[in-house]
Amino acid sequence: QVRLVESGGGLVQPGGSLRLSCAASGNILSISTMGWFRQTPGSERELVARQSSGGVTDYEDSVKGRFAISRDNAKNTVYLQMNSLKPEDTAVYYCLADGVRTETSTTYGNWGQGTQVTVSS
Repeated sequence: QVRLVESGGGLVQPGGSLRLSCAASGNILSISTMGWFRQTPGSERELVARQSSGGVTDYEDSVKGRFAISRDNAKNTVYLQMNSLKPEDTAVYYCLADGVRTETSTTYGNWGQGTQVTVSS
């Protein structure tokens, strides 16, 4: 069973930085895509950034130039460096792993439990 554990959320002032981490475990051979989504109350979960195993990245327009996604494929871990944070970045951030290959299966839609990011003075 694939498990994703996120860390690194918290309270930060506008203009500050945070780094989120998400580690996947569960006898994993490879992961196709890892990414970050966020959700605020009453809104749908939206893509923030994602990266393929080959390094191709995709960012939501409002975070381009401020956030950077990276992966350590050997550790099955994805990171999200968030700089110049704004109050509108406040949300619960979720990690997603798609195309997770183990010896017995390939699964999609593997989500972490979420980590709260609050940007406020």
